[in-house]
Parts: sequence; structure tokens; C-alpha cells
Amino acid sequence: MVAVKAILFFSILLFSFALLSHADTSSITVTVKSVTTIANTDSDFICATLDWWPKDKCDYGQCPWGMTGILNLEILKTTRVYVAAFDPLRIRVGGSLEDQVVYQVGHAIKKFPRFKKRKDGLFGFSRGSLSMKRWDQLNKFFSETNTKVIFGLNALFGKKNKEPTTILWVGDWNPHNARDFMNYTAQMGYKIDSYEFGNELCGAGVSARVEAEQYARDTIQVRKAVNELYPDPNSRPKVLGPAGFFDEEWFKKYLEAVGPNVVDGVTHHIYNLGAGVDPNLIHKVQDPYFLDEVAQTFKDVQDVVDRSGTGAAAWVGESGGAFNSGGRDVSHTFANGFWYLDQLGMASTFSHKAYCRQSLVGGNYGLLNSNTFTPNPDYYGALLWHRLMGTGVLATTHDGSPYLRSYTHCTKNQVVVNHALSGFVSSGKCLSLVQTGVTVLLINMDNSTTFNVWVTNDLNIYNEKSESSSLTEDREEYHLTPQGGNIQSDVVLLNGTPLKLTDCGDIPNLPPKYVPASSPVTVAPSSFVFVRIKDFKAPACENR
Repeated sequence: MVAVKAILFFSILLFSFALLSHADTSSITVTVKSVTTIANTDSDFICATLDWWPKDKCDYGQCPWGMTGILNLEILKTTRVYVAAFDPLRIRVGGSLEDQVVYQVGHAIKKFPRFKKRKDGLFGFSRGSLSMKRWDQLNKFFSETNTKVIFGLNALFGKKNKEPTTILWVGDWNPHNARDFMNYTAQMGYKIDSYEFGNELCGAGVSARVEAEQYARDTIQVRKAVNELYPDPNSRPKVLGPAGFFDEEWFKKYLEAVGPNVVDGVTHHIYNLGAGVDPNLIHKVQDPYFLDEVAQTFKDVQDVVDRSGTGAAAWVGESGGAFNSGGRDVSHTFANGFWYLDQLGMASTFSHKAYCRQSLVGGNYGLLNSNTFTPNPDYYGALLWHRLMGTGVLATTHDGSPYLRSYTHCTKNQVVVNHALSGFVSSGKCLSLVQTGVTVLLINMDNSTTFNVWVTNDLNIYNEKSESSSLTEDREEYHLTPQGGNIQSDVVLLNGTPLKLTDCGDIPNLPPKYVPASSPVTVAPSSFVFVRIKDFKAPACENR
């Protein structure tokens, strides 16, 4: 009898384990439509910001900016290797204090102020200034790291606050100081990818605002100055704006008044997670239903820009997730990657050309730690995206759990040496770019379910049925997981190995693991996986 009870007990126990195992594993088919792209990004989609904040910028009883502001030399000494690893990284120089910065060049300014705490100042600070010595130092850094520079211009210079009781600023923009600065920059031969005009002055504004029609007139003056100072269209910087939160009616009026061939990129800001002090932040970043709410903003921006007739493209000019320096216990951890990588995928899907993360370093939301200047987990996610995800975006769907996100791009072009074309060059070698397959990003927001993912290729353009081309070559997988399973860890593992700097302080190698095509992609709970499938036949990716 005892033996029978024992057998029954173990049978029930084994059955329970079987049920539990079944409940924690789900098989999902991800379908990639590979005949046409649904959107296109810039080849240097990943962007990060450098901000003006002084060390006494504080939020919620903490001052997380330290010596990371644009005016501090420390960023140049400690971030070089991390920026150079992208080759290139697009960096936006700007932020909240941008419209209080004057440039120490020319004759438009007689006194050169320094940022100081000031209760009646915009964002609680007085005006500040940028010396040309410091600008020279920054450009030395940009040149050595092959950085693509976006520089944010002061859009309030010459304007006045209409009334002390409002934040509306009126009057025409005075271009003289900015023009002197751009002229100095051009004469020194410093390469600028884009000039962006103003920061968060559109719509209702944040600390100040400008009406749409006036902002358009001012932006046209920026375009005129850029065209005159950079006569060669091949090296002429782009003009971006309005660099603020999306307000549909304001944006429509602005773009209508700007007209064609003035702005190249329409930049907007995203802080959809709310305040950095929100105790629910850790739950928001893993909630697909909450994260979906911002998708409409991306679509609306895309629609307004596409219909404007300006020839411009949509950009995310600044996005830190949680505002006021980010969340102390979330924004610098592995958990933030649920939000960040999903944002990159979502913005790409709605044809945004670039996505500027607030910040490269500074606050709680930096790609680099604000104290040690070493990479936070999101740095490695950004670097893998930059190296693997190409410009062509492919429609990707599945009918499984909403906690599994999936995004697919044509794989980024790879540089190869082609000996067969030896007749072209005297060295007997020819460098060429080749496109090989697709890269799929899978984000598992579920903390207990493992997804076994089969990736299929829909080659039928008429949506009548799907066809799966046969895959035989081992695929590359890059699995990112948190150390110890703790999503609030600052340490990320690549294929089970902690990513740590080398003894020389360099970025570690990021090798994939090779997996047979005959097996599914196993996506562990609370993890991200980049999957590069080289023999995936995608007509949309040919000759890109």
C-alpha cells in the first residue's frame, strides 16, 4: 500500500512538473514579409545626445549629471573608445539649456555668461556660453571618433518673453551670433552633419514656446545661413527642427509655413514612460500594452511629415524614456532595454530615419554610467543594433503572446574583400559591400515564459499564402540576458558571458553563437535576441 501511494505521489509530481514546463514554454511562428520593405531608416540610425546640464542639475533629491555636461572635459577623456566603436555614432549636442547658450565668437555678444542657478531663468538656470576653445576640443574628439555631429542652435536669441505670466516668446530670431558660430565652424573645416534649431519650443512648449508661423520664419533664416556658408551641396549640413513634443496642429502649421527644401528632418521628442520618480516605472518598461500607446504618435508624425510636401523625414531627436534625468533604479539597468529596443523597432517601422537616445552619458538614462563612464546594458543593445540592423524594414508578425516583440531589418551591409575583381585595382583587391539576409530582433517581456520561435519567409506579394524558403546555413544568435536573472542589474550577458571591458579598457568582442537552421530560436524569459540569418532570401534586401 505504501509503495502504491509512493508511486501515485511521484506520478502526480511528474505530471505537475510536465504541466508547469508546458505552461512556461510557448512555440511561436514569426512571419517576415520579404518581398518589399515597409519603411527605411538612415544607415546611422543610432544616435545619442550630449547635454548642457551643469553638475548642479538635480531632480528628486539627486544630482546625477556630475561632470558629464558638454562644457566638462571629462567626456572627452573617458568616452572616446565607446563612441569610436560605432564608427560612426551620430551625436546630438543640445538639450534644455540650448536656447540660453551664446557663442564666444564674432561681435554680436559683448559678455559671455556662465550657467548659474537662477529661479527666474529657463529651467532654473541663467544663460551660458560656449567658447571656441571648448568647441575646438569637442571637434577634435568628434574627428578622432568619426562622429556625425548634430548641433542644436539657440532659437530664442533676439526674442523676448511676451508677458511674465506666459511662456510665449515673440519677435524675430536674431541670426548674427549663430551665423558667426557656423562661419567659424565652416572655416575651421569641422564636419557638421546637421544643425537643429531650438529645443522644446513647439506646441505648448516646456519652459518657453514660439508660435508655429514665427518658428517657420526663423527656420527659413537658418536654412539661408546654412546655404550661404556651405555652398557645396555635397558637404552642406542638414537642417532639423522643431525638436520638441509632437502637437499635430502646431506641426502642420509649421511645416506648411516652412515649405519645401527647408528642413531635412522633422525632429520630435519621446518621454512616454513619464516621470523618473514614478514607482511603476519598472512595470511600465515590461508592459507591452503600455508601450503600444506611443505607436500612434510615431504614426501621426510620419503621416504629418509625409503629407507636408516639404521633402523632410521624421526623426526622434531626443528620447530618454523617463523625464527629469530618468529613473534612478531602472533607466541604467538591463530592464530599460525592454523599452529602448522596442522603441528602436517601433520608430523604424514608422520610417523614422534616426533615434537619438538621451543620453550618451549624463543623468540616470545614459548609455554610459555617469560616474564610471563605463557602458550600461543599453550601450551593448545599441551597438548590436548599429552593427546588425540595416536600413530596410520588413513587415514582421506573429499571432502569439503580446509579450514577445519581433522586428526585422535587412542585415546591415558587410565590407568584404573581393579577389575576383582584381582587375579593378592595382592591389589585386576590391572592397565591396554585400547584403546577406535579414536580422530579426526578438524581445521577450515575459518573466516566466520561454518562446521557441520559428522564423518563416512570406514570399507571396498577394497575401494569398505564405511560402517558406529552405534555410540550411547555421544562423548567428546574440542573446542578451541580465546577470543573475535580475533585470535591474547593470551587468548584461552575451550568450551567457558577462560583457566587461578588457584589461586595456576596450569594448569586448561581441561574438554570436551559431545555431543549426533546423532548430527554433529559444528566447529565454526577460531577454533580447538578435538573430542574423544569412541565407534568408529577401528580395527587398537585394542590392541595398
